Amino acid sequence: MTARAWLQWGLALCAVAFAEAASAQHEACVPTRVDPTPPGAPVAFRDCPDTPVLVTIPAGRFRMGDLLDNGASYEKPVHEVSVRRYALGRYEITRAEWAACALAKGCDELPAGAADPQLPVTDVSWDQAQRYVAWLTQRTHQPYRLPSEAEWEYAVRAGSETQYSWGNVVEFACQNANGFDRAGRKAHPQWDWQIECDDGYGEAAPVGRYAPNAWGLHDMLGNVWEWVADCWHADYTGAPADGRAWVEDGCAKRVNRGGGWGNHPRSLRVSNRDGDPAGSRSDGLGFRVARDLP
Repeated sequence: MTARAWLQWGLALCAVAFAEAASAQHEACVPTRVDPTPPGAPVAFRDCPDTPVLVTIPAGRFRMGDLLDNGASYEKPVHEVSVRRYALGRYEITRAEWAACALAKGCDELPAGAADPQLPVTDVSWDQAQRYVAWLTQRTHQPYRLPSEAEWEYAVRAGSETQYSWGNVVEFACQNANGFDRAGRKAHPQWDWQIECDDGYGEAAPVGRYAPNAWGLHDMLGNVWEWVADCWHADYTGAPADGRAWVEDGCAKRVNRGGGWGNHPRSLRVSNRDGDPAGSRSDGLGFRVARDLP
């Protein structure tokens, strides 16, 4: 084959690859049911092949905040909240899911490298997370958003009132969440707050490697902190009772929940919370998405 023929052949392959990628990006979205995990958990589905798996969260009421009275003042007062039915991501948003948005020019490109595409996307600000949910809404023609703080806590509790989604025993943390343990201490010997078990990951783990909660949601506690929609408030005085996000103009900080791979399990408690400016980014901070349901 001549050099010219090789060039034409290469250009043709590139054109086919580009057309296939473009077709995938504009493929019609047909919601597809996904097998629940564990059996008996609420229905799971995804809207498009390149969008997150969602779990249908039932409507209900719950008590929000520090139910065991062993937390900080910003976890109080305990208050009752009603939550409407909605859908929440089964997993934290992955690098692969973010890359689909970047390919469509809806999100910033990820740093180059060979990182596992199933790792949670990190180093994304609250503002960047909002761009991702805006792309999802455009891609699927469905109302995606960040969950409210109340929706997040309702989902992680999944009907429980314990310290963690798996109960009150901290020693079970390594089976259920990626926190700071022996593996973390090996990777970061300068830190000395590890729990004495080993979950196998010194930093963030690919999503879904730990046991799900009762509603089939993975990594709600540990792995990475998760941005939610709310503004940060010093406590729950005046918080909405209907599950909506608590926001106002000019938020100094936005809330993130769940703790991360660098935290002792006391930071992974269901009621624990934190807040950072909307432009903040770190290797321990990501998010998952919510979607309104009819």
